Amino acid sequence: MSETVTKPKARAKPKVERPKLYKVILLNDDYTPRDFVVTVLKAVFRTTAEQAYRVMLTAHQLGACVVAVYTKDVAESKAEEATEAGRIAGYPLTFTTEREE
Repeated sequence: MSETVTKPKARAKPKVERPKLYKVILLNDDYTPRDFVVTVLKAVFRTTAEQAYRVMLTAHQLGACVVAVYTKDVAESKAEEATEAGRIAGYPLTFTTEREE
């Protein structure tokens, strides 16, 4: 009898990439009341009142502010939801998304 040694074949592990992340950005406008912006931030992005106020103030002073970072689908849906809340109330409140580098 011959002695044949067989080795198990190595399985290649598929490389799993992390999903790309996107920033949700609040754009400043001169018409939307500050209290309304804070309310939207608390409702849509689940921030505390203090965090929402800081984000709103930063956007007011600098022109824009990153609210949160999510995967693409979540970022786009949250930006859409928050912008739509402004439209329904009659304000030009705008949130955009941008790929994080």
